[in-house]
Amino acid sequence: MALTQDELLAEFEGMTLIQLSEFVKAFEEKFDVTAAAAVAVAGPAGPAAPAEAAEEKDEFDVILTGAGDKKIQVIKVVRELTSLGLKEAKDLVDGAPKPVLEKVNKEAADKAKESLEGAGASVEVK
Repeated sequence: MALTQDELLAEFEGMTLIQLSEFVKAFEEKFDVTAAAAVAVAGPAGPAAPAEAAEEKDEFDVILTGAGDKKIQVIKVVRELTSLGLKEAKDLVDGAPKPVLEKVNKEAADKAKESLEGAGASVEVK
């Protein structure tokens, strides 16, 4: 039996945000779609109107700008965040500023930044 739109909305209304988030992920995987909001781009209406709407950035780079005092801890975190070996992670930390993660989503970039800063590193997200 198919549910109506109102019945579906009533079901979603009773879900927690975590449950709803999990549902959206499962829906995206099942139907190979994304639930990104559509961005409307307005054409130029006159000389005072902006040429295009500002786009929200969805890919971020996490850049290690400095290892700080606890270099060994920072190397451990870099190894956790990446699939680098010990030598490669040490070279990355020694060669700062260098990107640790590239083209990741906002959530992953924030978690990586928090982990690296917790280990004593200075980090920049671009």
